[in-house]
Amino acid sequence: MTEQRIGIIDIGSNSIRLVVYERTAHGAHRVIDGSKRAARLSELIDENGNVPDHVISDLIDMMNHFRLICAYHNAGYIRAVATAAIRNAANRSEVIAQIEAGSGLTIELLGGEQEASYGFLGMINSMDIRDGFLIDIGGGSTEVSLFRDRTLVQSVSFPFGCVNLSRRFAPKGILQDEDLRALEAFVAEAVSKEPWLAWSPGLPLVGVGGTVRSLGKIHQAHVKYTFQSYHNYPIPGQDVDLLFEQIRKMPLDKRRKLPGLSKDRVDIIVPGVAILRALFHAMRASHYLVCGAGLRDGLFYATRFPNQPKLPDVLTYSVSNLAALHPAVPRKHVAAVNRYVLQLFDALSPQYHLPERARVWLDTASTLFRIGASIDYYDYTKHTFYLMVNSHLSGLSHREMLLCAGTASYKSKNRAKLLAASFKPILDEQDVTLISMLGSLLQLAIALDRSETQAIERLTIDVDNGKLLLCAERAEGQLVVEHKEVDGLAHEFKKIWGLAPQLSFPGYR
Repeated sequence: MTEQRIGIIDIGSNSIRLVVYERTAHGAHRVIDGSKRAARLSELIDENGNVPDHVISDLIDMMNHFRLICAYHNAGYIRAVATAAIRNAANRSEVIAQIEAGSGLTIELLGGEQEASYGFLGMINSMDIRDGFLIDIGGGSTEVSLFRDRTLVQSVSFPFGCVNLSRRFAPKGILQDEDLRALEAFVAEAVSKEPWLAWSPGLPLVGVGGTVRSLGKIHQAHVKYTFQSYHNYPIPGQDVDLLFEQIRKMPLDKRRKLPGLSKDRVDIIVPGVAILRALFHAMRASHYLVCGAGLRDGLFYATRFPNQPKLPDVLTYSVSNLAALHPAVPRKHVAAVNRYVLQLFDALSPQYHLPERARVWLDTASTLFRIGASIDYYDYTKHTFYLMVNSHLSGLSHREMLLCAGTASYKSKNRAKLLAASFKPILDEQDVTLISMLGSLLQLAIALDRSETQAIERLTIDVDNGKLLLCAERAEGQLVVEHKEVDGLAHEFKKIWGLAPQLSFPGYR
């Protein structure tokens, strides 16, 4: 796939979505446009199980609208897929044929297991998780998969979702006690035919799709969460049970004002979460985990990287992609800083009780610390922090993202304290110490290439009598700038690490 821009269209049961992806000149991938249209196709199927002609006409109009958007972006390839609502329609062949004839697009009709596999691919390429269940509650189907060691093991597609079960059990979005019991019995009956769902208790239930995303936003608003991202957001099972009962008993006019809930989900959020809870308890899952990626992301990876769509290392790809989105960064300088800081960490970490993942965080921070300069060099650390916490840094928890961004933008321990105070309770006092240690180490590594000439070819590190001895054994020039910068950091570095750094080099007196 050589096209620089790809359009992905997902004709879902609840909504129809377009995403346009771009490959930049420096090899980075990013979303440059997107559009969504409410469809509720599962509600519009007639009594004979057919998609009516007027609905097909509306679908053709939407496809042509999305095709024009792709044309404006010069997208070289458009991949359009249809899922449960059309898959389950009695006249699905006719629907596909008419849409293709009216829009000029080829429409792939995904089977249930295909849909599950693309959803899994989108999730596994955006999260650092090895084992769990994956659920995607759509409007007309629910896909559930078990994965082990980052590999899809088994999946099933149930022919029910939040729209068609709302129509059956919760007219106008109101789910009474008796209807709830009937819905849960209906789901339990379907689950009983898939005994493998109960064979792996204690695993997280990762959710993709609108129902789970909405639940994550509602929960974050409820607990006044201080980090603005729902991707990779964990929710305890008992919290979902309590929220579900609160939302279920709300009249629709009050539910419309619920923070985190979009207007087009007011009437289907309750049956959607009812499905989610029923499966959670049947699996005896440990907790919920919200994933912001899914089917469309999986389709993108399968289209762009057909030979190896599953990423071998999510975080490495994500960091490299974000760095490539900021090509003005001095790459040789960043590479030198990254090399020095990891060497410093490896030399010092055995003597300090640092978390196991601290080297990964430092590697990430030292690769991205200069991206903020693409906005403005002055106070670029502030921009670096913003870009890191608001970009798709996959493979990190929210706390880890803040630790990496705090390290990359580190200036002083007082600034680190202010950062932690802004993101309580995600960050605590121990995290202030950790950010200060890693951040000051990064500042020292930056000082070692302050002239941005990569003058130090080989660095040896030793600790002696309260001093951190840095010897540039092979160096070009006199390292005058680097020496002065290291001296300038020595006082603050000693307060944090208990060591005073000293730089020496051949011919230095």
